[in-house]
Amino acid sequence: MPERTLVILKPDAVRRGLTGEIIGRIERKAGWSLAALELRTLDRATLEQHYAEHEGRPFYEPLVEFMASGPSVVMVVEGERVIEGVRALAGPTDPIAAAPGSVRGDFGTIVRENLIHASDSEESAEREMKFFFPSFA
Repeated sequence: MPERTLVILKPDAVRRGLTGEIIGRIERKAGWSLAALELRTLDRATLEQHYAEHEGRPFYEPLVEFMASGPSVVMVVEGERVIEGVRALAGPTDPIAAAPGSVRGDFGTIVRENLIHASDSEESAEREMKFFFPSFA
């Protein structure tokens, strides 16, 4: 069975019209495919579950507010080594540290609004997919 990961194109990616470009990069990767995709404005309860590990940190509240500020594209992507691969495609959170060719390296502007979320492990992917796509649980 192929590996699956949760990917979120955040409100800044949607506002800036970058969703097609980013989805295209994912689709062009040999062996990866979209198993689920939905455009939705994320509610606070879902975001609180998703970011629970960061609760109490200084960036938590601004992050939740940003993520609820407009529509996001929520996806399940599957394929060989897709968790590691999408994280590499996204690049580091800091767009200055992100290499050209990565989403954040090519399009990122600030750390807080960093265009894309990708699960960081199989355990995270499984947990996160349940919040957004319960049928993948």
